[in-house]
Amino acid sequence: MAGFEGGAGVVARDIAEGRQCVRRVKLSTGTLLNMQAVIYTRISRDRGGAGLGIERQRVDCEELAEQLGWTIVDTFSDNDISAYSGKPRPGYRAMLDALEAGQADAIIAWHPDRLHRSPVELEGFIDVCDRRGIDIRTVRAGTVDLSTASGKMVARMLGAAARHEVEHSIERQKRAKLQAAIDGKFRGGRRAFGFESDGMTLRPVEADAIRDATRKILAGVAIAQVVREWNAAGLVTSFSGSKWTSRDFRKVILRPRNAALVTHEGKVIGPGQWPAIVEPDEFHALVALLGDPERRRSATTERKYLGSGLYVCGKCGKTMLTASQVGASKLDRRKTYRCSGGAHLGRIADRLDEYVTELVIARLSREDAAIALGGPAVDAAALQTQRTGIQARLDELAALFADGSIDGSQLRRGSESLRSQLDGIDQRLAEARASSTLADLVLAGDDLRTVWGGLSVDVQAKVVDVLMTVTILPSPRGRQPGGDYFNPEYIRIEWKA
Repeated sequence: MAGFEGGAGVVARDIAEGRQCVRRVKLSTGTLLNMQAVIYTRISRDRGGAGLGIERQRVDCEELAEQLGWTIVDTFSDNDISAYSGKPRPGYRAMLDALEAGQADAIIAWHPDRLHRSPVELEGFIDVCDRRGIDIRTVRAGTVDLSTASGKMVARMLGAAARHEVEHSIERQKRAKLQAAIDGKFRGGRRAFGFESDGMTLRPVEADAIRDATRKILAGVAIAQVVREWNAAGLVTSFSGSKWTSRDFRKVILRPRNAALVTHEGKVIGPGQWPAIVEPDEFHALVALLGDPERRRSATTERKYLGSGLYVCGKCGKTMLTASQVGASKLDRRKTYRCSGGAHLGRIADRLDEYVTELVIARLSREDAAIALGGPAVDAAALQTQRTGIQARLDELAALFADGSIDGSQLRRGSESLRSQLDGIDQRLAEARASSTLADLVLAGDDLRTVWGGLSVDVQAKVVDVLMTVTILPSPRGRQPGGDYFNPEYIRIEWKA
């Protein structure tokens, strides 16, 4: 058995040496005729999606094959895939498999950099071509000879040069993008919702929707509710023309572009040259509001009943949720509040909500409402001025980095403290904006009941939560004194302010 294995090894070695010998003869005489060849084409970016770059490469490669007298047995392509990124290239992988299977003796490509821009990948390619005796010809760079040490060295040098070219190009692009961002220029890309394709002109209907949605959310309206309104109005996404989801909505509403702010690598670095849809302080307050983990749920879930998840059970201290109660007939159903911890306490919803509503209106109608409920004054204008100053200092750091005066680590260190200050200001702006609904109610005067009725139930509930804690106490069964089932004596109100 050992002798057989040794014999097989000798035969394999002789075949390989014979192939290399024939290959050297062909190269020296220039008579590489009747070769079975494959074509490989690739383009890194195909913005139009038409594959025109791939098609031009294929035509040139076929013309070269005709000049050499070679037969094309297959063509492999990778469209819109970079050889530098390291992402899998299905066409390239299939070509190597075909070569390993002995389906071809040669490769034709438009240029060596169509095959590789990664030294690691090149080594695997050299191994396959060396073992299988594969000849390589390119339209633009001639023969790539991987049968000799010198040829491999040249291939490696070309590969290293190609990679350097890509990396240098990336550096130039980053610098150019940063400079364009500092200058506040539109840097291209697909159309953004709220803007025309030029990135500089507002699309009125969409811009109005963003403006209205921003103010509603800051006033307490849930994201889910605004999404329903957008879909009902027939608004669609700019990137796919589909209906809105909460996820897509959040991406658009939290986009710095809405406030005419320019971002670079995920950071706001200065003002843009296009018109703003919303004011910067509104935008920063919105970011702080929706980024607060404690408020994330309330910002995305629309409450349908005033006390749902708000009123407190007087027996166990858990919150109350809504349920349906069947009356004398199956068609007689009424909404009730039931303890989320068990069915040991409940109350008819409409009478309780009416009672709480009247208490709120009475409290906000008092002459001292603005003083008692206003809390510490927040000077939003002063905060915004302070924020603008800090942002200007960040802009200066970005400009110094763009012209090479400081490096990336210096930019990062200088930005950390300033960004921490910005986060604190944004949080205070968010708090000021979040209390604006309550302030508007305090100032409503004789129109208070009308203004209250115009708010969504979810916003009304948030106002109740600011003003009071409503605890439902156990009460006797049946009708109460006076003949009614509802008795306010078993509702405990604790004012928070």
